[in-house]
Amino acid sequence: MITIKNINKSFKVAQRSTGLTNSLKALFYREHSIVHALQDISFSIEPGEIVGYIGPNGAGKSTTIKIMSGILVPDSGTCTIMDYTPWKERVSYVKHIGVVFGQRSQLWWDVPVIDSFSLLRDIYKIPPHEYKANLNLLIETLHLQEIIYTPVRQLSLGQRMRCEIAASLLHSPSILFLDEPTIGLDAQSKIAVRQFIQTINKEKGVTVILTTHDMNDIEALADRVILIGKGSVLYDGKLEELRGKYGAHKVVTIDYQGNNQPLNMDGATILFKTSKRMVLSVDTEKIMMSQVLSQLSNQMELIDISIEAQPIEEMMIQLYKEHQL
Repeated sequence: MITIKNINKSFKVAQRSTGLTNSLKALFYREHSIVHALQDISFSIEPGEIVGYIGPNGAGKSTTIKIMSGILVPDSGTCTIMDYTPWKERVSYVKHIGVVFGQRSQLWWDVPVIDSFSLLRDIYKIPPHEYKANLNLLIETLHLQEIIYTPVRQLSLGQRMRCEIAASLLHSPSILFLDEPTIGLDAQSKIAVRQFIQTINKEKGVTVILTTHDMNDIEALADRVILIGKGSVLYDGKLEELRGKYGAHKVVTIDYQGNNQPLNMDGATILFKTSKRMVLSVDTEKIMMSQVLSQLSNQMELIDISIEAQPIEEMMIQLYKEHQL
């Protein structure tokens, strides 16, 4: 469905030093630097996949999304999506995609949300029966009943983002590009958005490409992650494979009766300790969990124990460090 081969994109950025002299000099001559946003980016995505496209700030994630949505033209390379070249056949192509930029709006600021939806219906030439069915589904699943007649400028960020997602899906796209869709949302709104993305993926087979810094979004939605850094693809694989490689650490929380003995175990590091609770990071490649529990039970009276997998944020930090990002 999506095939990207050797995509390159550079930007010319003006440089100017501070001071009056340099400001006057810049009126006649400006120095520029070349920023290589993407360098030989290649990957493919199959229909129905949810792919997490991740990386640090400035890695090139948004630039890739803009190329795939037809907004930017690459310097070189090929991008074929549903047999279209996005920037060459944009009018025909955009009928098949939905795009949500967390910091950009496709809704008209001063009119009620429903009016923006009506304008989008006319722009995309959506048949009346399809528009009505999609609108009812989106209103129900994204809980828009109480805000559909409110001007966009009066909505909270969470409400507006739910409306943005609805607007991008009114025309029944086959592919949904989400660039930071949960930025600034509260916990309830994030859960609602995640559940909705899972629903349209399972029930309608919508392919989703998700860029975000919220690793909980990735863990909740994506089976596959593509890591980009310094303009290049550094990792492309299943999230479970990533867990297998970087998930050897476990977080152990122990509630216990008072104990003053020092804890000395190879492979176990104390993250937090009080007179009644201790949190350990355990490297299971160095020490077995049974050994940890045995030594703890010998040293103290245990009240409660919980063992959790290493948070995905920590795995990503390890991955970033490995690639010096």
